[in-house]
Amino acid sequence: MQEQPVIIIGAGPSGLATAASLNLHSIPYIILEREDCFASLWKKYAYDRLHLHLHKQFCQLPHLPFPHSYPRFISKQQFVSYLDDYVSHFKITPLYCRCVELAVFDEITKEWTVKVRNLGSGEVEEFRGRFLVVASGEATDPYTPEIEGLKSFPGDVLHSTQFKNGKAFRDKNVLVVGSGNSGMEISMDLANHGAKTSIVVRSPVHILSREMVYLGLNLLKYIPLNMVDWLMVMLSKLVYRELSKYGLSRPKEGPFFMKVADGKYPVLDVGTYSKIRSREIQVLPAILSVKGNEVVFENAESHAFDTIVFCTGFKRSTHIWLKGDDYLLNDDGIPKPSFPNHWKGKNGLYCVGLSRRGLYGAGFDARNIADDIKSLLK
Repeated sequence: MQEQPVIIIGAGPSGLATAASLNLHSIPYIILEREDCFASLWKKYAYDRLHLHLHKQFCQLPHLPFPHSYPRFISKQQFVSYLDDYVSHFKITPLYCRCVELAVFDEITKEWTVKVRNLGSGEVEEFRGRFLVVASGEATDPYTPEIEGLKSFPGDVLHSTQFKNGKAFRDKNVLVVGSGNSGMEISMDLANHGAKTSIVVRSPVHILSREMVYLGLNLLKYIPLNMVDWLMVMLSKLVYRELSKYGLSRPKEGPFFMKVADGKYPVLDVGTYSKIRSREIQVLPAILSVKGNEVVFENAESHAFDTIVFCTGFKRSTHIWLKGDDYLLNDDGIPKPSFPNHWKGKNGLYCVGLSRRGLYGAGFDARNIADDIKSLLK
């Protein structure tokens, strides 16, 4: 058994930000990570052309700015390099290949006990600490929906975490399922590499440029959200005009309202929309079923495909291993308390990076958690 004041679960950007913030207060901690590296989503499971969708000022982690030479919108490779420097600078040393099986609060000792499976040795290890920080992230376990007949599909079925680039798909019929930012970018990458690309868009979407979002985030400091949303929709209509011609529609709610209320990001257009307008990318409605290589859609049309790429997001598994918490996290691993009080639970339980506010939100959480723990250790 190992014991430290703080146990951090997860060595993604959220866990690293928390570790750095604790380091500045000289508070000892253990950081547990189920993968064999930190920031595994970025290092192992992100597609090649990925860039941070927001301006760099909204994406840097606490206590270490990005290099001045970095562009406004940072590539995956640049962000990974920054994280390497971050871990080195703050001397963060996660314990890797530790899969959490149980985290429970002991009412007698007033400590958290965390049991993990060492994926290298197969042994169960135990850690104890006064404070527990859930930093396992919004993107924990890749999710692929159940679709009637999908097992009969003879081609490749991928999740976005398995997609790197479109080079291998030239002249193939590829269906992308999911119209978030990953789905839209992967569709464009496929089209750029000569794939015959279609994308399933089930719900209305806001399409904004990066510059619009940058303007909106800055305006939110000074004017109400509903006014910023109104301006964003007007700018979107001016630039992208009528979406319905291309099988798309806009939601009734504004883009920033939807981000706060449901965690749903607007689509930040990096060129996909022009390919939709030129019909290089075909927009299709929801899938009804799969029959061999034929996919049947809710408009009764069917099309044949060679590959299906699911950009359908992630599920969280916190509810499986975190026991005794009925206050902080819901069954989907998202905080129950509203922002800005979402990061602190009871009995020394905290969460970081789960407020659906991206890297900026993770930094906000990490600072607050470290400051709060410092005040309780006095």
